[in-house]
Amino acid sequence: MRRVIYPGTFDPVTNGHIDIVKRAIDLFDEVVVTVAKNPAKTSMFTVEERVEMLRKSLDEFPNVIVDWFDGLVVDHAKALGAVGIIRGLRAISDFEYEFQMALMNRKLSAGLKTIFLMPHEKYTYLNSTIIRNLAQFKSDISEFVPEAVAEKLKAKFQS
Repeated sequence: MRRVIYPGTFDPVTNGHIDIVKRAIDLFDEVVVTVAKNPAKTSMFTVEERVEMLRKSLDEFPNVIVDWFDGLVVDHAKALGAVGIIRGLRAISDFEYEFQMALMNRKLSAGLKTIFLMPHEKYTYLNSTIIRNLAQFKSDISEFVPEAVAEKLKAKFQS
């Protein structure tokens, strides 16, 4: 079985993230979407909330598993027996950082491959920060995120 991981903070998950998962499903037997617990970032949602939103958003895909990790991506990938790490590239601006990370991950674990996937062009401008900002100002975000995420964001900003 060829398993890959797709790590990210997913704060929150967007339709762009879901599109990357769909592309990965076409290439690999199993995709583990894994929520990073990143102490350098202040997240709007807890790890548990992000995992829940991902599970609801991806429940139609039987070969997708959602989990979380605290530590290095390469260590988590090795622990899961993954052959690679999926990374989404929206624009050229993403590439430099992702390229550096891919080279470091290769240094830390030579057998682990980084696979860059591009989302559909209609998602290239989407990111979680933009979605949080739109939701904060009560904009309609229904075309940018799964329904479970839109509901969670609406509830977060009603308080």
